[in-house]
Amino acid sequence: MGIDPGTNILGYGLIHNKDKKIELITMSVIKLNKLNDPYLKLKTIFEEVLGIIEQYKPDELAIEAPFFGKNVQSMLKLGRAQGVAIAAALYKSIPVFEYSPRKIKQAITGKGSASKEQVALMLARIIPINVVTEYYDATDALGVAVCHYFQKSTLSDKKAYSGWESFVSNNPERIK
Repeated sequence: MGIDPGTNILGYGLIHNKDKKIELITMSVIKLNKLNDPYLKLKTIFEEVLGIIEQYKPDELAIEAPFFGKNVQSMLKLGRAQGVAIAAALYKSIPVFEYSPRKIKQAITGKGSASKEQVALMLARIIPINVVTEYYDATDALGVAVCHYFQKSTLSDKKAYSGWESFVSNNPERIK
C-alpha cells in the first residue's frame, strides 16, 4: 500500500505482485478539505487509513516523506498527516517504509525532478490504469507503492541497476 500524505487530500494506492507483475487493486483519495478542525482531519486520516488496511489487508505500507519546503507550518501539518497514517499501519502491525519524493519520481520515471503528470503517465505504462487528472494524489500514492515494489525487487534480486534504462532492459516483463 502506498500513501501520499496530505491534510486536505490524502492519496492511496494498493498493488499486488502476481508472478513478478504489478496489478492494481485500487487507488483513490480521501478528501479532508471540508473539515475545518485540524485535529478532526487527523482523526479522519487515522480512521480512513485503518479502514483501508482492514478492507485490503496489505503486507506493507510505503509512504512519501515530507519534503523540506519554505513554509514550516505546511511541513508540520504534512508531518502530522504522515504520522497518523503511519500510526494506523503500526496499530495493525504492518511494516512501514518511507521514500523521499525524489526517490519515488526517480524510481517511476528515471528522473527525480519529474512532474506529477509525468509520474502518472509513466505509471499508466507500467500498470493499466486510467490517469485521473483531477487528483494526482492518487497516482502519487500509487507511485509510492510501485517505488517500494521496485526497491524490494531490486534488493531481493540482488541486482544493481545503473539507471532506469538498465532496469528496463533487465526486466522487460515488468514494463508493458
